[in-house]
Amino acid sequence: MNLIERAVNGGMAWINERAPGLMPVYRKHMSEYYAPKNFNLWYYFGALSMLVLVNQIVTGIFLTMHYKPSALEAFASVEYIMRDVSGGWLIRYMHSTGASLFFVVIYLHMFRALIYGSHQKPRELVWILGMLIFLTLMAEAFMGYVLPWGQMSYWGAQVIINLFGAIPFVGTELTEWIRGDYLVSDATLNRFFALHVIALPLVILLLVVLHLGALHEVGSNNPDGVDIKKLKDPATKIPKDGIPFHPYYTVKDLFGAGFFLTIAAFILFFVPTFGGLFLEHDNFVQANPMVTPLHIKPVWYFTPYYAMLRAVPDKLFGVMTMGGAVMILFLLPWLDRSPVKSIRYRSMISKVMVALFVIAFVVLGWLGMQAGSTTQTWVARGLTFFYFAFFITMPIWTRLGTFKPVPERVTMHD
Repeated sequence: MNLIERAVNGGMAWINERAPGLMPVYRKHMSEYYAPKNFNLWYYFGALSMLVLVNQIVTGIFLTMHYKPSALEAFASVEYIMRDVSGGWLIRYMHSTGASLFFVVIYLHMFRALIYGSHQKPRELVWILGMLIFLTLMAEAFMGYVLPWGQMSYWGAQVIINLFGAIPFVGTELTEWIRGDYLVSDATLNRFFALHVIALPLVILLLVVLHLGALHEVGSNNPDGVDIKKLKDPATKIPKDGIPFHPYYTVKDLFGAGFFLTIAAFILFFVPTFGGLFLEHDNFVQANPMVTPLHIKPVWYFTPYYAMLRAVPDKLFGVMTMGGAVMILFLLPWLDRSPVKSIRYRSMISKVMVALFVIAFVVLGWLGMQAGSTTQTWVARGLTFFYFAFFITMPIWTRLGTFKPVPERVTMHD
């Protein structure tokens, strides 16, 4: 045994003697947590979302050291970070680019759950906790978007907060309570800063712990949708199609993280605004309540829901449509009645419906970035109708067609 091995083993023995409860937790969630051996590319995004979460927390801490949550000083403090703080531009772009990359991996993570049936029994609670993370993350991203106090930050906040005014009876009082004033002002910025920096990150971290805990209780799904716990080795009681998460998948995820960070670094150093998608050009201009931007739109990850909002003529029903588009996702485990989990073995009807849903969602995202002509509005209405029809009719079309036989054990596909 070499010096390094002796040092590591000695250190672990020292910790285990003083905190004996840590080792069983480590074994349960790492070395003795058996995951299916057929994970593919789609199973990188859960680990990548954790990586981006850590990036957002660390870079956010450094940004708060120089940021001033004041309507008079917020924009200037961001400019100071970008121009005068050593490495400040890098930290700021790591945080702003990280926000968009967070939603990229989250959307792909959710899509993987949809196509492989990871929301079905017994993982309903895992899905619900994941959706709560998504909902909290949307609030976190919106409040963080307001903090630079640029033109789009100010007017975006103005539009979104005023949507609550559509609620009957309490709308006016509710919007004033959210703003903390009669208009978006210093009070709004201060409370958004507190929620963005302290309250919501704590909620997200708690939900992530619960999400992972619930996942490790029932076990991970896999591309075949086969329950590996049903077939265990009689002697060891270990699933025959399972391998320890550590070291096998930790090494695999490190490779994926390296590839992901390479792409992130390219964006960060060459196209940090991503053509105005990650950081709008109007947000490099200080907020001016007297000048309205020609086209107010949210960041790209909110635009599908914004397109639905604009597609509905009535303000109240528009708000209900936008909110319902997110809330209906919570019902997915009970709307999906397919007898098989994985899309590999589902009928052609299911595959076509999922493909059309992806196209509709992407086109809605594009429409949400546009000015909104008459033609675009009608297209958005049709796609919004399809979006809700996809979920409402899901109990029917998920049971139609011819299904392929599901194998008893996991298979290895290229």
